[in-house]
Amino acid sequence: MLTHQRKPVCLSLISTDLPVQSVVETAATLYQKDSQRFHLLMNAPPIKTWQEAKAQNSQNTFSSTAKTNRKIPGSPRILWLEISPYRVTMTMQGNPHLSYRHFWEKGVYGMSRYWLPNESLQNNHPIRLRNFTRNLTLTGHPLPEHLRVEYELWARKVQLGHYILNLEIQN
Repeated sequence: MLTHQRKPVCLSLISTDLPVQSVVETAATLYQKDSQRFHLLMNAPPIKTWQEAKAQNSQNTFSSTAKTNRKIPGSPRILWLEISPYRVTMTMQGNPHLSYRHFWEKGVYGMSRYWLPNESLQNNHPIRLRNFTRNLTLTGHPLPEHLRVEYELWARKVQLGHYILNLEIQN
């Protein structure tokens, strides 16, 4: 059973103890794999490099009165979520500066892997972090409407913060 629909979505990631926040509002394609498994595919705006963000901030300082729609440099990202009531996998590809894959399952230490660009010709090994999923909630029937994942991110024995991933799908 593979059906798909275009839906407006809002995906947000916040940290409850660090100044980290990201929100993406876009249209996504929702694929229904079976009665409780879904794939959600969306394009997200490119990630700005530190140099691009600094240049934009200095440009905004000099021309704060002129507001124009500027294209953000960089490659668009593709976010792919595999969703079920029991586990979620999120993959980001399409950016030459960063790719990642997260696996969340309630009460389980999952894996978060990040790939950064490598200047050499050697294989690029991911940075591996663990995440502990405190809560995973999926609501909506027959199609999902809301997903909330609350988790901790760990590098060995060092906690790197508490995070909330929130996905709203308009039906």
